[in-house]
Amino acid sequence: MGSNMKGIVQKDLRPNGFFTKPLFLDKGFILASPEIPLAQDLINRLAKWGFGEVYSEGDSVENILATADEGSKAHNGGVLVAEGAGDKEVLASIQAYLEGYIAFVDTLYSRFVTNSELNFGDLMEKMRQLCEILSQNRRFVLRALSVIPPNRNYLISHAVNTSIVSILVGTTLKMPTPRLMELGAAAALHEIGMVKLPSNLFMTNRQLSIEEKRRITAHTVLGYTVLKELQVPLAVQLAALEHHERVNSTGYPRGMNGDHISLYAKIIAVACSYDAVTAARPHREGKESHEGILDLLRNEGKQYDDSIIKALVLTLSIYPIGSLVMLSNGSKAVVIDTQADNPRFPLVQVLGVANPDGTEVKIKTAEDGIKILRALSRQEATASKG
Repeated sequence: MGSNMKGIVQKDLRPNGFFTKPLFLDKGFILASPEIPLAQDLINRLAKWGFGEVYSEGDSVENILATADEGSKAHNGGVLVAEGAGDKEVLASIQAYLEGYIAFVDTLYSRFVTNSELNFGDLMEKMRQLCEILSQNRRFVLRALSVIPPNRNYLISHAVNTSIVSILVGTTLKMPTPRLMELGAAAALHEIGMVKLPSNLFMTNRQLSIEEKRRITAHTVLGYTVLKELQVPLAVQLAALEHHERVNSTGYPRGMNGDHISLYAKIIAVACSYDAVTAARPHREGKESHEGILDLLRNEGKQYDDSIIKALVLTLSIYPIGSLVMLSNGSKAVVIDTQADNPRFPLVQVLGVANPDGTEVKIKTAEDGIKILRALSRQEATASKG
């Protein structure tokens, strides 16, 4: 076991609690994957078997995820929602959840690379939990996602971000939960063909040459082949194959038009492109989320399905959650929620000030009230504090 492994007394384990990294019984036996809630039955068996201690490099998290807007107890994807939690507490818990989800996807890809193993059932269970958490805590997930550092492997961060945005877009399109789960799984796996290519093609910190870009287009067919061999659902296979197709027939590998591209692939194409332009890469800075939305809204050459672009804007708004903005009253703020009926006017939290009772100052922007003048870079927002 790793040098950072900590012992946890079996009596201290709590049902529905979880750890941010794998929980081990001993050096080679994993009891629970990151972010999978512990069942009371498992804890009882440990006591029966006489195992007084288990081990993990991660931290124990009591399952207290909650929405600040709803002060009631409820189950959220196996996660117990606490009563009366404030924004900061919820945000911290959601951030811990996302770090666990990132670790799960990292492990999923690592096991495939090293052992050619992929447990699709585990992935679908993770998607079920993610769908439920997004349904209750969408705004907190998007806020946390905007501040979590990217994984050392770009493919992992890209898979995580694309799966979350895809599920949210699918929700806006009124897709039922089983299809949202399958869509999320497809988005998490859409780039799996990349691992069949030399790592210097997708892990490089420089611009790719024309020939390298041509070679990397093979990842769609490679991904389809991998997923077909693993016997995952056909819709997931086709999403990997077609996510670089474009509705104007300019995509690859088959140059299909919009009538023939699968719905999952159309959604993932938009979510994938949004993450690609807003995520920082070693060779370039990512665009601010507002700029990324505007890029997709322009839809140059009509590459993307208009209904999917509209759903993305309704989901994230013109100023996505986590965006830093300048308000018409001279204040600087961060977007903390969207208004589905009017994506131009989100809810914001003013930076650097508080109400007399210490709570955050929140403003619902409006056409006839305080509105957003422009997006800010993180450098501008940081400078404003000085």
